[in-house]
Amino acid sequence: MSNLPEKLKKRLLARQTNSSLRSLKNYTAAFDFSSNDYLGMGRLPFDPKPEEIYPSGSGGSRLLTGNHEAYTAFEERLCSFHQQESALVFNSGYDANLGLIAALGLRGDLILYDALAHASIRDGIQLAQARSIKFRHNDLDHLEQLLLAHKPEDGSCYVITESVFSMDGDSPDLKAMADLCDSHHAYLIVDEAHAVGVFGPRGVGLVQALELQDRLLARVVTFGKALGYHGAAVLGSEELKSYLVNFARPLIYSTALAPKELISLNERYQWLAGSDASLEEIQKLHRNIALLRSYIEKYRLSDHFIASESAIHTVVIRGNSKVKATAEQLSELGFGVLPILAPTVPEGSERIRICLHSYNQQESIKLLIEKLAEIIHKDAQ
Repeated sequence: MSNLPEKLKKRLLARQTNSSLRSLKNYTAAFDFSSNDYLGMGRLPFDPKPEEIYPSGSGGSRLLTGNHEAYTAFEERLCSFHQQESALVFNSGYDANLGLIAALGLRGDLILYDALAHASIRDGIQLAQARSIKFRHNDLDHLEQLLLAHKPEDGSCYVITESVFSMDGDSPDLKAMADLCDSHHAYLIVDEAHAVGVFGPRGVGLVQALELQDRLLARVVTFGKALGYHGAAVLGSEELKSYLVNFARPLIYSTALAPKELISLNERYQWLAGSDASLEEIQKLHRNIALLRSYIEKYRLSDHFIASESAIHTVVIRGNSKVKATAEQLSELGFGVLPILAPTVPEGSERIRICLHSYNQQESIKLLIEKLAEIIHKDAQ
């Protein structure tokens, strides 16, 4: 077999030229400020008991041989914890968004989505038959303008956003957005990937914290962030679940999760819902968030950071080469921070993304911001 076609080589060369070429590297930081394991659940033993023997695989998709009783038990727990009529588990958050959006958006429909929506949302939109328009990030005035100007007469209108944005760590005004969707008879869909485990009582997420769960068409919760594992679920009505079982292709054509994976997820939610230890971890996380914010202000970095009350904090350092160099300096000191490059984010908004965890030590948070301030203030001279 010959090498890559020439036009594919040119794409790789372009990435090399603008310092945005990706590669796989082992993550071995002394101080973890990059993983999404906000509560440290990925470090805890949630595996089935040794004496309990389960198949190591599911043997097929959920519509064939893969839909076992562990799915039923876990989806029932999700419904109880998230106060929703139904839950449908997917293999990943990417699959959940892809399957949900592509299945919903039919010809004649309209999808309005936030300009900073995750790649999985954008890819789902590309697969949908509906027309799509993005609205300016968290800009409800612009969203209303689009609803007034473009809402289809005969089709459905879907509004898609995230409760906590993965690259900026900020949040929209979900209550006002729900009111806007109600007034324009639009269906609201919210991705809660980075809110579950962080916001609301026992980490139920922002949607429930604001008591909006009954005003959404669908909510996506993922298990690869604060739950420290993998997989995701779409929450909504029984009717929505039935529709997705019939039309969501990533669910229909993917091998199901193994029973022991569902049991592990069920135990993680049980820990989150009923353990004093989980409450303590959530409190520790929020203390670390408050501490980081205080150091950002103390070291005069507020103008460089995007305002956030979540576990995600972003310092903008423009230019792929510059942000990579800054991340490398911090990495040499043991700090696990990774640069986010264009085209993952728009050119000119390259950044270092800092993820906080309940297990981050206060001294390491202080030292990280001190070193970051030294680099930034020195470059500004």
